[in-house]
Amino acid sequence: MERQDSIQRFLELIRRSHRGKFKVYIGMSAGVGKTCRMLQEARQLLDAGVDVRIGYIETHGRAGTEALVEGLPLVPRRKLFYKGKELEEMDTQAIVNLRPEIVVVDELAHTNIEGSENPKRWQDVMQILDAGISVISAVNIQHIEGLNEVVEEITGIEIRERVPDSVLAMADEVVNIDLTADELIERLKAGKIYRPDKIAAALGNFFTQDNLLQLRELALKEVALRVEKKVDSEVTGSETFRRDKLLAVIDSSEKRARRVIRKTARMATHLNAAFTVLYVQGDREADDRIPLARQRYLINNLNLATELGGEVRRIRSNSPVESIAGVCREQKINIVCIGRPEFSLFSLLKSAIRLRRLTVRLSRMNIDLFIFS
Repeated sequence: MERQDSIQRFLELIRRSHRGKFKVYIGMSAGVGKTCRMLQEARQLLDAGVDVRIGYIETHGRAGTEALVEGLPLVPRRKLFYKGKELEEMDTQAIVNLRPEIVVVDELAHTNIEGSENPKRWQDVMQILDAGISVISAVNIQHIEGLNEVVEEITGIEIRERVPDSVLAMADEVVNIDLTADELIERLKAGKIYRPDKIAAALGNFFTQDNLLQLRELALKEVALRVEKKVDSEVTGSETFRRDKLLAVIDSSEKRARRVIRKTARMATHLNAAFTVLYVQGDREADDRIPLARQRYLINNLNLATELGGEVRRIRSNSPVESIAGVCREQKINIVCIGRPEFSLFSLLKSAIRLRRLTVRLSRMNIDLFIFS
C-alpha cells in the first residue's frame, strides 16, 4: 500500500511539473479593477518578450478597459448559434492548439453557451492548464461556491454562477484587488462600472455600503486563507503532518444537505484537511422508491461535494449510526459534521434517540461532532 502511495505521489509531481501555472485575481465585486490589472500584466509580459494571448476579455463597454486591450494579441472567439442568435465564446481548443506561454481568461465563473465542450469557463481553464499553458484569470468573491450562502445572507441575492473552492486551491497565486467601499461607490456613480441607466438600481441593491464592507472583508479573508495554506503546504511542509479528516453526513434533502457540504468544505479548507461526504441510503429511499425530486437533489449535492474537493461515499443500510461509525474507523475520521435535525411531532422521539446514539458512539471513538444550522 505504501509503495502504491509513493508511486501515486511521484506521478502527481510529474503531472504538476507539466501543468501550466495558475494566477487568480479576486475582488469584492465588479468594478474593482481585476480586468484592468490582468491587461496591464499582459502588456508588461508582452514587452518582456513573453508569448501572451487574450483568450477572453469582457470590457463591458468601458473605455479604459478597451484602451488596454488595444494592441494585445487576441485568440478569435468561437461563434455558436443558440436559440436563433449568433453568440460568442472563448475558443479553448484554439488556445490549446496555439500553445502560448500565458493566456488571459476573464470571468472564471461564466457559464458557457449550451453546446460548448465544457459547461463552465473554469473547466475550460483546467483544460488549458492541463495542456501546459499558464492562465491569468479573475473572479468576484460572491462566485466562490463555499461562500454562496454567506453571500446570499449579506446581499439577499442568489448567485447562480459559481466556481468550486477546489479550483482556487489549485491556484499558484491568488491576488486581492482591493478598493474601499467608498471608492467603489464613487466609481459606480462616475459611470465606470455600469451604464447610466443601471446606476441607481445598483446603488439600491448590490452596491450598498453595508454589502460592500462585508464583501470586502470576505475577499480579504479568502486571500489571506489561500496564502496561509500555501505557506503551510510549501514552506513549512506541514501538510505532511495533516491529522484532521472530516466526514459530512447528508440526507437527500436539498438545502440542508447542501449547507452541510459547503460548511464542511470550508472547515476542511481552514484546517488544511481532507473531507468525505457520506449518504446512508435506507430502504425507504431505495433506488426504486426515492421520489424523483429528492433523487435529483441528492445527485446535485454529491456532484457539489466532488467539485469542492471531497470524496463521496454511498452506503446501503438501515443502521445509519453503525454506518457512520464504520466509515470513521475505516478513514480515520476525527470530525463528523451533520445538519440540524428537523424535528417534527411524529419523528421527534426517533430523531432524538438516533442523535443521542450517534453522540455517544462518536464520543467513545474520540470524534468531535459539529451540528450545522
